[in-house]
Formats: sequence, structure tokens, C-alpha cells
Amino acid sequence: MKLPLYFQSNMKDHLEDLVRTKDTPFLVLDLSVIEKHYLELKQGFPNTDIYYALKANPANEVIDRLNSLGSNFDLASVNELKKVQAFGVDASRLAFGNTIKKRIDIQYFYDQGVRLYVTDSDIDLNNIAHYAPGSKVFFRLSIDGSETADWPLSGKFGCNAECVIRLAIKAKELGLIPYGISFHVGSQQRKIDLWDSALQETKAIFDVLATEHNIRLKMLNLGGGLPAQYVQETEAFDNYSKQINAALEIFKSYHLEQIILEPGRSLVGNAGILVSEIVLISQRPQSGTKRWVYTDVGVFNGLIETLGESIQYPIMCKKTGNSDDIILAGPTCDSMDIMYQNKKYELPLSLEIGDHLYWLSTGAYTTSYSSIEFNGFPPLQYYALN
Repeated sequence: MKLPLYFQSNMKDHLEDLVRTKDTPFLVLDLSVIEKHYLELKQGFPNTDIYYALKANPANEVIDRLNSLGSNFDLASVNELKKVQAFGVDASRLAFGNTIKKRIDIQYFYDQGVRLYVTDSDIDLNNIAHYAPGSKVFFRLSIDGSETADWPLSGKFGCNAECVIRLAIKAKELGLIPYGISFHVGSQQRKIDLWDSALQETKAIFDVLATEHNIRLKMLNLGGGLPAQYVQETEAFDNYSKQINAALEIFKSYHLEQIILEPGRSLVGNAGILVSEIVLISQRPQSGTKRWVYTDVGVFNGLIETLGESIQYPIMCKKTGNSDDIILAGPTCDSMDIMYQNKKYELPLSLEIGDHLYWLSTGAYTTSYSSIEFNGFPPLQYYALN
């Protein structure tokens, strides 16, 4: 079994040691891969501030490594705030990046020194003005086209251009600092042109606020969306950085104080290998000739992004020889616990119960999505390789 070259040379030995000594399933994180991707982002986007989206993987070792590299953090809850505070991250490097937040949580963030908040609604803006007076606010713009992403966004977040303009005017009236605009093109977005159109729409809002309302915004938040490497190939990172940086030129006259990126998947996704054990292999007449392969990891304990077969992880095993199409399913008593049934996945015919599968690019949205105790299965464990 040959691992991708971006892993440390001792990753294979580390995996084998863990397979011998630890119960599956578990995730192994190569922190050097995360550091490599962080430095690549800094080089590709030299004029941006990176705010790591902690929801992607909140492991202490990930926080510690990114903190040592100078990363900022995009947070969604009080618990996430407490996690980064434990590593001494200053409040000036934090943003409350959730548009849906309790008043008491706004108050807590403010009391801890956080002064940067996102919003997309009147009531939330009123709450920020009351519980975080004088803070900087940025406005989440809803854009079209995110459905082209592997993990698309819904209408849950953001508002249209007219709404953003109205909120910016109101923020100033409430004594807040209308600071900037954010958008999100969808997670694992392959269509680079979507950043171009989003930036053009954002620039039009900047212009209206500046010329008609004397509000000159100073920050641009490009959100996340940069991809990890799954089964389907993506364009090279350099293609993303060159095209997005070129599109940013339309904001040159604004002399922006800050341009923000909120990477999650693209920072930590490739760094993970999830190891699972095959629990059962069976043939079901209603499924034709396809074998059902059941593993001890499934939708509810780490692989929720396989719902709808949205995220398609590369899978490896040590067995070789002739292979055939299989259906991959998890261990729980829930009929939704099927990872891949329509997408073509092949595994060797020699595969047996007790063999292990190695799921690549599982560093993001696995441990953080894992259920606590569904069917009595424990949360997905992880181990970090420095």
C-alpha cells in the first residue's frame, strides 16, 4: 500500500503501529501536512489574513500548530472560543463567524475582548449593537452558484445585496463599525469563476455604500471553499490563487485594511487518514452482483459527508488482485448508514472480515461531525503525528 507523497515518510509505520495497538475506527492526523498547506496559503495569498474555520477539525494539536504559525481563528460558539483561549490566542485574532448566535454568547465573546462579528439579519444586528457595542461587523452576502460545490450551501445563511446595504446603514446608526462583506462559494468548490462573480457583486455593494451613503468598507472576507483532494481531481492550488488574486484587483482603490480567508477543509482535509475494520461482507439478492461491505465506521461516526455521496473519499487497502464493485455501509442500525451505493467503488475479491480500509483526505469534518453515542458507538478517536 503506497501512501501519497505529501505524508511524512514514517506515516505508514505509524499507521501499522496504531492498527496493532488501538481499536478501530480512528483518525490519524499528520500535522506537517497542515503546516505545509498553511504556508502554501500564505504564499499564494500574501495579502490575506487566514482565519482557520475551527469547525473543520477542533483537535487541540491542530489549534496548537496553527497558533504557532500565527493563524487567526473563525469561531462559531463559546466552546470553540474556550478551546482557542486555552492556547493563549489573543482576542484580536478571533472572529465570531456564526450568523446564528445567542445574545448571551455575544455578550461572552465581547467580555473576552472579541470585536469582530458577522451578521445577516436585523435582529442579530440589534443584538450585536446591544451586547457588543462599538464592535466591527461584517455582512454575509448570499451568492448564486454554490450548488456547483461538492458540499453546497443552502439558503440558511446570508442575504441579498439590498439587505447588506440596509444592514450596513443601520449598523452605523447603531454605533457599530460597518467593516466589510463576506461570502461563501460552497465547500469543496471546483468552479474558480464563482469567486470572480462573487467579488464583482461585492464590489458593486462597496461602491453604492461609498458613493451614496458615505460608508467606506475596509474589509473583504472571501470565506472558505478551497478544495481538498478527494476522488475527483481538482485544479492546482496555483490556479485558484492566481485567478482569485487577479479578481481582487477591482478593490485596489479601496486600500482595504484586511482581506480574510476562512479555510477549513483545504487546510486539514488532506492531513487525515481514517482507519476502519471490515465487520461483515455479504451478498444480497436485491443488490444484484454487488457485495455489501460493512465497516466499523459509518455515516454517524465520522463519515456524514458521504450523505448523498457528496464527498467521495479515496479508499485504500493492503489486499491486491482482482476487484469488483461494492456497496460500502456503516455498522449502525440505521438504513441511512450507507456511504457509497451508486458511486463506483471497487475493492479486491480477496477482501476478508478483519481487513482494514484506509480512508484518505479525512482530516476535515470527520471527528467534529461524529456522533456521541448513537447505537452505543463511541465518538471517532484520533491520533496526531508531529
